[in-house]
Amino acid sequence: MCGVFGIHGHAEAANLTYLGLHALQHRGQESAGIVTSDGTRLYAHRQMGLVQEAIDEEVLARLPGAAAIGHVRYSTAGGSYLRNAQPFAVEFGGGSMAIAHNGNLTNTEELRERLERNGSIFQSTADTELVMHLVARSTAREVEDRLVEALAQVRGAYSLVLLTESKLVAVRDPHGVRPLCLGRMGDAWVVASEPTAFDLIDAQFERDLDPGELIVVDDRGLRSFRPFASVAPRPCLFEYVYFARPDSTLAGRGVYDARIALGRALAREQPAPADVVVPVPDSGTPAAIGYAEESGIPFSLALVRSHYVGRTFIEPQQAIRHFGVKLKLAPVRSALTGRRVVVVDDSIVRGTTSRKIVKMIRAAGAKEVHVRISSPPTRWPCYYGIDTPTRAELIASNHSVEEIGKYVTADSIAYLSLEGLQTATQLPTEACMACWTGEYPIAFTPPTAEKQLRLVGL
Repeated sequence: MCGVFGIHGHAEAANLTYLGLHALQHRGQESAGIVTSDGTRLYAHRQMGLVQEAIDEEVLARLPGAAAIGHVRYSTAGGSYLRNAQPFAVEFGGGSMAIAHNGNLTNTEELRERLERNGSIFQSTADTELVMHLVARSTAREVEDRLVEALAQVRGAYSLVLLTESKLVAVRDPHGVRPLCLGRMGDAWVVASEPTAFDLIDAQFERDLDPGELIVVDDRGLRSFRPFASVAPRPCLFEYVYFARPDSTLAGRGVYDARIALGRALAREQPAPADVVVPVPDSGTPAAIGYAEESGIPFSLALVRSHYVGRTFIEPQQAIRHFGVKLKLAPVRSALTGRRVVVVDDSIVRGTTSRKIVKMIRAAGAKEVHVRISSPPTRWPCYYGIDTPTRAELIASNHSVEEIGKYVTADSIAYLSLEGLQTATQLPTEACMACWTGEYPIAFTPPTAEKQLRLVGL
């Protein structure tokens, strides 16, 4: 998963992009980068780490211009290395360009092999670089036409921004799997993965880009095109369950309200005999609030999350049980001792974290622990830009709900139904639900080495 940001027509483009990336930090924590244009050339900076670690005042001072794009990365294609950090910036026959991409291309290997046979040399292992090669090989005059020719050759999910010396281009794939929003800040136009980036910089949210829409912003203003054949929209439902920030609005539906509704539906479908409802913070909190409101069971923040855990930490040589979970979560014993607890989380991936949390709550004195999940069992990998493990590692793909409950040591366990999920999010039935159903809306070639990173469930 990644976050993209772009702005055109503002003297503080780099600074505003820096702030926009801060608001999108939840979408990627591996690397951050900004490319700016002063109208004559591009200036680039990319570095591993969080936005605040990767970009400082000295860096921003070296990024002049009134147009910029930015990227925060959580790798789905290509390893976590500086050479894969975005935005990519290159010079080619048509000038200079930079690209930042959120999503995942599903015919990467065949395209890469074809390009390499024709002489292309790749500097990274990220699928985004494929798009740059295809753009550079196009004979079209305008960069937006080059981009359309390039994207006509790819399959998969993409919301991307492209910057040249004079233009900002943004495009969303025809299925609209990944979000992309348009905003305005005075005379400047802004695009971002989520409108939370607009809130921080006081930009006005205008609308979502439509699936298959391409916009061009330059000195003449904004122009919108729909160069691709129309297909059924397939917005990702997991954005509403986990990835999007709670204060975002996607496709007209508030994410926080959707998660509250998920919790309410879960309480109706899967009640539990309990004295207190406890969320797994932070992503499970809104659903737990909804569960508590619907069930009438008191809500309690009885698991406290540390917000000071860095990207790395030193584990004591003498083993401490459940060290990783304890580093992030601490139980409030007075809220748990002697009580029957409903623990609400958004999903279970491998089950190892859930098992440790249940054991932690029991050790804090809980009488019973009932696990409730505000989405259906995750049984299938995502090939469209969310990092999930291979199917063999997904606990729900080869274990029944009862077996999962025994593994995590819960007194009971239950998931929200697919129907409950659709009703709560209020999205059309055509939305992408492949991670729950195995019905993939876009054809893909499975990678030869199924390198998939883990979802962070805390």
